[in-house]
Amino acid sequence: PIQFKISDDEGDVIIDELVEYEKEIEEKKDDNLYCIICGNTITSVLFRTTVQGVYEQTFTNPSGYIYRIGCFKKAPGCTQAGRDTYEFTWFKGYSWRYALCGKCHSHLGWVYRSSGGNGFYGLILARLTNQKN
Repeated sequence: PIQFKISDDEGDVIIDELVEYEKEIEEKKDDNLYCIICGNTITSVLFRTTVQGVYEQTFTNPSGYIYRIGCFKKAPGCTQAGRDTYEFTWFKGYSWRYALCGKCHSHLGWVYRSSGGNGFYGLILARLTNQKN
């Protein structure tokens, strides 16, 4: 490989080292999204879907908490908790229950189901990361 050198007051810095570091970072990225707490694989950007015409939406719950969620067809790394309810649903015609990380049980969002059997995950984007731990 070609090596480029940059000199500064403290000596030579070899650019190859920076290129290798960037490659390492890039290799850690993939299509998966991970729990920001424990690093468990939750879903993939390939499972993104639109609901009401958009993928990403922002909602406020009755307690005043604001959530920016992304919609996904599947989230194999999630477990579900609670009973289905229509109370305070953000998606008319869909019941919801909690979606938790299957490893650390952190709250990652909600699972929505329609009476017709269609469903999706509404996951809190701030609780997901695209980098492996």
